[in-house]
Amino acid sequence: MKKKTVQSKDVCEISFIHKERTENAKKNMKSDHTLTLLSDTFSALSDPTRAKIINALLIEELCVCDLAYLIGLSVSAVSHQLRLLRNLRIIESRKEGKIVFYSLIDSHIASLFHQGLEHVGEKTESAT
Repeated sequence: MKKKTVQSKDVCEISFIHKERTENAKKNMKSDHTLTLLSDTFSALSDPTRAKIINALLIEELCVCDLAYLIGLSVSAVSHQLRLLRNLRIIESRKEGKIVFYSLIDSHIASLFHQGLEHVGEKTESAT
């Protein structure tokens, strides 16, 4: 019986390593640690609840009660997501009296968020 080979348009038909190209890519690739941090950032953005929190914080500095009200979740559930975002250095907090306000740490997450919206075909309604 003759073996059938599976042809795929996604796989080379021959095995060949392009030395110059692979060496250039290897020399210029980011470290595993850096790529893990990047992956963690995109992972944080991949959750709809966290995306809603980030979207709200792009517009206004808010406390956990404000965010819970806006998103329609419990304070505890939102607090859990805020802790994750803070640990990933995406958001920061500041205390004013008895209230803790949250905001984005810098404009990088805003840029990623806006680029993601553009990618999915949405127009951003407000600038940060």
